[in-house]
Amino acid sequence: MGIQLIASNATALEQELEWFQLMAAARMQQYFQQTAVETPAPPDLSNDPSVYAQVVRHYSMTTAERIILLLALIPHIQPQLLDIFFVKNATYDRGFTEFGGIKGQSHGGFLPTGETAAFLLATDGLQQRFQLIHYFSPDHFFARHQVLKLTPTGDEPLLSGTLHLYPEYLNLFTQGQSHRPDYNVQFPAKRIETGMEWDDLVLEPHAMEEVEDIRTWIQHGGTLLKDWGMSHKIKPGYRSLFYGPPGTGKSLTACLLGKTFNMDVYRIDLSLVVSKYIGETEKNLSQVFDRAIHQQWILFFDEADALFGKRTPTSSSNDRYANQEVAYLLQRVEDFPGVVILATNLKANIDDAFARRFQSMVYFSMPGPEQRLRIWQQSFPEHITLENKLDLEDVARKYEMAGGTIINVVRYSCLMALKRGDNTIRQKDIMTGIRKEFGKDGKIV
Repeated sequence: MGIQLIASNATALEQELEWFQLMAAARMQQYFQQTAVETPAPPDLSNDPSVYAQVVRHYSMTTAERIILLLALIPHIQPQLLDIFFVKNATYDRGFTEFGGIKGQSHGGFLPTGETAAFLLATDGLQQRFQLIHYFSPDHFFARHQVLKLTPTGDEPLLSGTLHLYPEYLNLFTQGQSHRPDYNVQFPAKRIETGMEWDDLVLEPHAMEEVEDIRTWIQHGGTLLKDWGMSHKIKPGYRSLFYGPPGTGKSLTACLLGKTFNMDVYRIDLSLVVSKYIGETEKNLSQVFDRAIHQQWILFFDEADALFGKRTPTSSSNDRYANQEVAYLLQRVEDFPGVVILATNLKANIDDAFARRFQSMVYFSMPGPEQRLRIWQQSFPEHITLENKLDLEDVARKYEMAGGTIINVVRYSCLMALKRGDNTIRQKDIMTGIRKEFGKDGKIV
């Protein structure tokens, strides 16, 4: 399927680039010879199956919008098509100001700017130039849906900014699928996933009902807002707080929600987000929200009390800035149109203002004896055997452990079996594993 998407995009874009080349040549002829030239019509994409054509049809793009889109895309796929703008003005021994464009630090080709678009589209005076600026306004779908933007430098004129195509659309037009950003300082979030299924998740019935409400929103929220006309009464998005002891399934639940609905789950790395410098935490977090706002992602804040802690009485400038930081986070979470899940071990550490804005608050309790037994039984590989004297029911009744802790014990006992060269899980290995896990919390078996 991926190869087919790439092939269909390539075919559509080859037609678009051929049209662009003819159109640019015609504009050059008109400019230098001062003669009227017939502008070639754009290719018909009404029945084209490519992702590129679908995007063009979805936004009902005009000819001008297609030209601007191609200008932003060409440096990535056929930069030589823009070499036509490298013509030198013999009078001033430099490039033509009208053509705009800059030379990149590494890229040897012509990087188009807003002036390049103006040269191609604003051919009849200032009125067309002023109309062109609308395409780069915050209200236009280019900016509103993060398709492309102008990146100006300092206080220089607006149209001197370079045309920047967002990575999501660059990936769509070249690979046929959405871009999955890499984990780095500029994007402090990491995609997480799981190989488990819903049957592997063991929760109390009331917690599972709350999780089911999140599933219902993901599945039917769009219909409620659009088809039922509730978008002016209900804010888009869904916010949920997962709280409870470690290892009780908070991260797993987030991953399963993403897996069920084919949504990427991104866990925010607090070590890269939180900064001691004023304004840096907000800046780091905004990079995640800005990238995610038009994506079908689930944002998962683990140990969220580090970011969304209670506001304190203002007794110093540090307190004031800390409270401003929490207020900013509250605003971004509330305005985010997707699914946001905050996870914490202690609900009391979360600011009350956040709690009031959650659509659901799910308590992940420590599993009871019956639930622990189920976790024990389904955690071992299918081909292993249990030692006769190993009574899992007795182990589940005696030792209170979260699911994550049980998995650690199972891992240890399986490794011991592999070390011996057999596939039998022994009671002494289970007990040793339990002692190790209890020892982490200072407990004694």
